[in-house]
Amino acid sequence: MSDLGFEVCPLASSDRGARSLAMRDQPDIALVDVCLEGGREGIETARWLRDVCGASVVFVTACNDEPTIERIHDRVPGAPVLAKPVYRDELASAVASAAILASLESAPGANAGRSGH
Repeated sequence: MSDLGFEVCPLASSDRGARSLAMRDQPDIALVDVCLEGGREGIETARWLRDVCGASVVFVTACNDEPTIERIHDRVPGAPVLAKPVYRDELASAVASAAILASLESAPGANAGRSGH
């Protein structure tokens, strides 16, 4: 990703590692696999990254069966899901789209008219 112009944070292989790095580095975008060290908890990690850190999420995973994809869309709505193997251009496009969405959501007035419910 760094060769595409993105600043890259260290890799985390577990939920605990991802949370620790996210609190330290405050990423704008997180690439997350469904299967992290210790099990299939990547979806909950991604939800936490979005809800607590405000990071946009792009899933990059070999776990692309229908129930998993449904769970991703239920827990982290709108997150793109890329099936492994992922090619450079496909990944760059998904990250660029997530970056644009993140900048729109953080723009002044982006939450105007939304209820707090």
